[in-house]
Amino acid sequence: MSGEVMDAAYRIHTAPGLGLMESVSEATMAYELRARGLEVETQKVIPWSPAG
Repeated sequence: MSGEVMDAAYRIHTAPGLGLMESVSEATMAYELRARGLEVETQKVIPWSPAG
């Protein structure tokens, strides 16, 4: 799976339009990974507390 993620990230990074807004890059990455049959969740809330 890590190879699929690395390949998708490389394709997005080297595609025309380098310097896309973060939200566009995120949506493109999610699309690429789903197209490869991977399950993707974006902007998932992670519980966090400064006290640990």
